[in-house]
Amino acid sequence: MSAPFDPTASDARELVRTALASGAAERATGAATTSDLSIDEELNLHAIGWESVELVTGYSMFSTPVGLWSWGQGEIVAAAQAHANAFRMAAARISDEAAAAGAHGVVGVHVERAVHPSYTEVSLIGTAVRPIGAGRVPATRVFASDLSARDFARLAASGWEPLGLAVGASFVYAPRRTMGAVLQQQSQNVELANYTEAIYSARELAMERMQRAAIDLKGTGVVEVKIVEGPMAFASHAVGFAMWGTVVRLAGSSHQNVEPTMVVSLDDAALAFDAATLE
Repeated sequence: MSAPFDPTASDARELVRTALASGAAERATGAATTSDLSIDEELNLHAIGWESVELVTGYSMFSTPVGLWSWGQGEIVAAAQAHANAFRMAAARISDEAAAAGAHGVVGVHVERAVHPSYTEVSLIGTAVRPIGAGRVPATRVFASDLSARDFARLAASGWEPLGLAVGASFVYAPRRTMGAVLQQQSQNVELANYTEAIYSARELAMERMQRAAIDLKGTGVVEVKIVEGPMAFASHAVGFAMWGTVVRLAGSSHQNVEPTMVVSLDDAALAFDAATLE
């Protein structure tokens, strides 16, 4: 460990000049990085021999036909296709950016998606990472993961690897209620069976599509799954169900047990108890 910097030392100016020269050399060789990872996440990466490279993004917007959200029956197929295409293009672009930066994957991907009456948009942003000193790989071999860098490090230490993001989405019309049913239910606490059936139908379709995407990536599971569900804000007669997560598989011959580590926070704002009560 280096000695603490003493600004009163006779060689302080020389130390500053050396530090500035070192920083300039790093910038000249492209060693400087931009990351949205926390300090402990950066340290976790380095602990398993990886490093952050650059902040990368992927974005796509797909249009949907006019009048798509009018009353109907069954699944709104064009809306599901637009969602799948937007997510696929955004994921491909974030992988392309990561590959161009010399990374092998992207961790901590933040997923933002929005479904509008005339289009669907998906935005991805995360930190590109690679094994320290590793060479470039093609974009088709770059994974994207919404795991935090901390979880990615745990995954790697246990002998598993992320393969990419799997997504599934479905949008379904809620069947119309008869006028008699509407009048009867206005004064009762009853289940709205048409909405319940629609959300179950959308859920099954979305789950099936996400599982199919995981199989296509040759994964054995999907972790950190996020779910967005419910009636559409601009079309209350339709419900949507979208889910996505990171596809993983065992990289080695067997799973490696990782011993838990006790962490005690020292910066709590308040004490759990008053020490004076122990007297």
